[in-house]
Amino acid sequence: MIRQLIVSYVLLVAVALTAFTVPVAFTLTGQLRGDTEQAVRREATTMALLLADGDAPARQALARMAQAYADETPGTAEVVAADGSAVPSLPAPADPDNAAFSRALREGRTTVDWGSTLVWGPQLVITVPARAQRQDAAVDRTVDATGDVRTVDATGDVRSGGAPIVGAVRIRYATDDLTDRLWRIWGFRAILAVGVLAVAAGLGALAARRLTRPLRQLNDMASRFSDGDLAARSPVTGPPETQKLARTLNSGAERLDTLIDSQRIFVADASHQLRTPLTALRLSLDNIADGVDDEFVREDVEQATAEVVRMSRLVNGLLVLARAEAKVSPAEPLALRELVGQRLAVWRPAADERGVTIALEGDAGGRLWVLACPGHLDQVLDNVLSNALEVSPDGGTITVRMDPHGDEVVLEILDQGPGMSAAEQSRAFDRFWRGQGLTGRSGSGLGLAIVKQLVTDDGGSVTLRDAPGDAGGLCVRVSLRTAAPRSGG
Repeated sequence: MIRQLIVSYVLLVAVALTAFTVPVAFTLTGQLRGDTEQAVRREATTMALLLADGDAPARQALARMAQAYADETPGTAEVVAADGSAVPSLPAPADPDNAAFSRALREGRTTVDWGSTLVWGPQLVITVPARAQRQDAAVDRTVDATGDVRTVDATGDVRSGGAPIVGAVRIRYATDDLTDRLWRIWGFRAILAVGVLAVAAGLGALAARRLTRPLRQLNDMASRFSDGDLAARSPVTGPPETQKLARTLNSGAERLDTLIDSQRIFVADASHQLRTPLTALRLSLDNIADGVDDEFVREDVEQATAEVVRMSRLVNGLLVLARAEAKVSPAEPLALRELVGQRLAVWRPAADERGVTIALEGDAGGRLWVLACPGHLDQVLDNVLSNALEVSPDGGTITVRMDPHGDEVVLEILDQGPGMSAAEQSRAFDRFWRGQGLTGRSGSGLGLAIVKQLVTDDGGSVTLRDAPGDAGGLCVRVSLRTAAPRSGG
């Protein structure tokens, strides 16, 4: 959102700069072009008038003017007679048959050639015809805006081209200096525009961060809350809309915190109220079984004891599931190999009694860290390993693998038991569902439901699939979020 605000602000400033700067630059360019053309045309017309006088002093003045013009400006003057030949003592053109000369001598028209339709070419060429001056008091001659000579007689009538053309003057004006000035006009405005846009981007970033600060605070609060920090609250700052949203979220967090506290109290009470009577009932049944000689009665007592044991497991599973749903602790970085190694050390003695091998693969250097609530992965591994050990044949192998996959770490537990069909895998995470295998006969139907709840609370996922290879079995695949190692870890 910050980037979008900055881009929008910079685009707005860029449009404003374009709307105000570009027209001014075009106006200055046109003015520069017009002023230059007017100045060169004026010099060419003055030289044409001197050429038209025809006497020696005028020719000398024209020669001095042409030389001075060439010395002091980037332009050069060229002169031709009426027949297109060079005029003695005056600058001669390299191409007297040029079309501009021909038009000036034949039609008496001034021509202007910038050399290009785009701004201008390498030089500006202006050709002005020179008309003979008559010593006639009744006739007056002036030069119009185009450089053409106009003849005004005694009656006030204007006649164009009334005097014969005695020659033409052409000025070639190099536009290098104009190009430099053009670059300065546009370059200065381009640099100014870049500077303004840079300042606008900086100011836009400051404004965007200030505007989005309440939203970032709300996001931080939501992130902490989702990680289990129920005490997280957002400051009530910013515009009225975000203040209202912050109050609503804080109120919801307070309500949820109260509900979680109520659930904690219930879990603690249920743990005490349910476990104690079940333990007492099992002890009573054991005492009855020891004092009964009747086989039928003993069989009934053993069956009742088994049901009490199963009920105890069910209660324990429900309490674990309730604690998992309460999610009372935030996630922390945990060293996966160390944690898995601790749980395997607990389960290896039971596996050794049946000749089952537990193999650990991956993360030999202990470099994998995951984000999980303390105690969650212990219960996940205990439930999955318990099921795997129960269904594994004697002499079988349980394989535990750890591999990084992008921003996740995949933990797989593979057994060589009977496995599950696709239909069973789709229902295995349902509460109280028990399959047809060994675990289905003695389990509570909550083991995998607890596993899914704990993994989901840690921001991960768990799936079931067939174990690879011909040995059969089931693969429990747990995906966990990666975490940076704790300091000193």
